[in-house]
This record gives sequence, structure tokens and C-alpha cells, in this order.
Amino acid sequence: MAALGQNGNGTAGSDFESGTRWFPAVPYTDKDFNKPCSVNASSEVRIIRDCYLNGLTDLNQTSYNVQNRTVAFLNSLIDHGVAGFRIAAATYMWPNDLQAIQRQVKDLPEGGRPFFYFEVNDTDNETVTTQEYTSLGYVTEFRYCTDIKQGIESFERLGKTTNYVRNITDPDHAFVYVDDHNSQRNHGSGGTVLTFENQINYKLAVAFTLANDYGFPRVMSSYYFGDNNDLGPPHYANFTTKGVPFKADESCGFDWVCEHRWKSIANMVAFRNTVVGTNKENNFHTSDQVAFSRGHKGFFAMAKNGTMNATLQTGLPAGHYRDLINGRVVTVDDNGMAQIVIDNPEEPVLAISVGKCVIMWRHITFIKNPICHCLFRTMLHLALDISR
Repeated sequence: MAALGQNGNGTAGSDFESGTRWFPAVPYTDKDFNKPCSVNASSEVRIIRDCYLNGLTDLNQTSYNVQNRTVAFLNSLIDHGVAGFRIAAATYMWPNDLQAIQRQVKDLPEGGRPFFYFEVNDTDNETVTTQEYTSLGYVTEFRYCTDIKQGIESFERLGKTTNYVRNITDPDHAFVYVDDHNSQRNHGSGGTVLTFENQINYKLAVAFTLANDYGFPRVMSSYYFGDNNDLGPPHYANFTTKGVPFKADESCGFDWVCEHRWKSIANMVAFRNTVVGTNKENNFHTSDQVAFSRGHKGFFAMAKNGTMNATLQTGLPAGHYRDLINGRVVTVDDNGMAQIVIDNPEEPVLAISVGKCVIMWRHITFIKNPICHCLFRTMLHLALDISR
């Protein structure tokens, strides 16, 4: 709820006193918290989940009152239109307690269950593993961030991004991303993670993540913070947050990065929606070029230096396809073969898929989109720490 030794007013005006665990507006009192003790790197599971993390008052989720108040809060957010939740620091909570809370959260107004994903910091040889939480939903796969950076820097390593020998999370439950809000603020966790600061490699990494058949991907959208890791979003002198103006080239102004609008990222979301449910096939791999098909629905290629010219098996039906990234027409013959050309170092990615076909007739090009009713949803990530 708050760091120890803090007291005063919350943003909505309610009083609190963390030293005595007094939060009357909820209400929470001392009996709703675990007893003070400290977590360390070598702690056993009981200590990790029952003690105070970094001096933060630790709610006891086994308590029926804590469960009921948490469920009421999450349900109120659903009433306001929230459709999903990031459960931060799930590592430090008992999975059974989280399951008890999750089961009581109501369905969405439009039907279906809310989206849940759980932050579990499993980076190999940890006391707590992601597998303990997969029965609850998607679980953050921290190892993917460092693996994908190494893979983009050395394409030979891309096959190791899903190395199950390391006990990595299974693809049906892995929540994957190239960077997150924490690693980004540390300039890529000291160089171990890619961020928008390395634009070309970042485009390759996110495009590959969206084209790949591993996990459920998240796309970041950021703002420039320079060397000030604590800098808030672009704002005016009175600290009112600035709007997000869109430029003619589809980039954003006012120091908003808007990497989710970059072609190699935004247009790959449409590709991902089309190929869902298929596996990677027809793999092509060199030291600086990668390509593969997703069943018979899509084909993806990328080149480290922005240059590629090869005849490859696409796995697609014969026809003319429009490259989602650079607009080039790709012709697939009756055997599924096509000449794959990439010649744009700024957008070193190519993606074609069924439903993005082109009819060529008397030198006039028409877009043929027989399944163009794809649902393109944007997930707004509202980070909710329900324990601390």
C-alpha cells in the first residue's frame, strides 16, 4: 500500500499512516497485512511471499477482507471500461491467493473474462518460476527481452529465443516483449535490452516478435526522457500532459516516440492477426537474413542491413501480394515460390499475408481484400499493483 514511515493524504484526499498499517478509506488495518520481515535474493518461497519487499507494506492476500476489497476495486474498474489487468510483483504473492481473487472478478460487460497477465521475474535459477502461475493466465517472460536483443545482434542466435532447455515459459502462456517500462528507463537495462534508442534493431526485434509463433506479444509506446530516468511525459509548464500531434510522415511530435506507429511495428500487428493459430514453416536463415512462413497464411522476412534478394518458399497460394511494410508487390507462383526483395535500410522488413492480395490487370493495380474485416484492437495497459 505504501512504503513504511509514510503518512498523509492520497491523491483522492484520503488519510493514511503506513507505520501502523492504517488505511481507513479502504479500509485496511494492521490485521490485513503480513508481519514485517525482509526479502532477500536467497530467500525461501515463504519469505518471498510473506515478507515486505523493499520496505513496502505487504497485504496478506489470504485474508478474506483483502480479497473482497481487491475484487471490489477491480470490478469497479471494469465498470469504468477497463478490460484487463497487469498483476505487478506476482512473484511475491501466493498463486492460490491470486486465483481466489481472479475467480471473483466479474465478466466484462460485452461478455468474456477480463485479460490478466502476471509479472513474474524468472530469469533462470530463481526460487519462484513462471510455471507456478501459468494456470492463472499469461506470465511475463523476462528472458525473452535479453534473448531477442542477442538474436537481433547475431541472427544465428534467433533460434534460441524459445530455448525450452532453460525452462522458458510455454508459448501458450508466455507474455513477451522487447522492452518494458523498467528496462527502458535504465537505457536497456545497462545495454542488455533493446529500446527505441536503437531504432533499426528495435524495429527488427518487434517485427520478429510479432511474426514469430511464440507467446502473446506486447507493443510499447514511449516518450523521450534523455538522461533523466525520472522524467514524466511531455508536459507544459503547469505540468499538464501535452497531446500527441501526428506529423505528415505518421511520426509524433512533442517528444512522443510513438513506436507503435512505425510501419515495421504497426503493420505487423495486422500480419499477426491474420496468421494466428499457425506455426512457423519454411525457415530460411543466414547470418544477416531471416525468413519463414506462418502456415499457409503469411510469410515474413527481414534483413539486418536492409538488403535481401532471394527466391524462397512462402507457403502461400499463388497470387500477387502487397508487402505490408513497404508496399512492394510480391508474386507467388504455383509452387509457392517468390522473389523476396528488401531494399530499404530504414524499414528492413517484408510481410505478406492472405487477404492482402493484389489483382494485376492492364497495368492497373487493385487491392483485393476478401477478408479485410480484421479486428484491430489496441490494448491500453493500465498497470495496477494490487498488492503494493
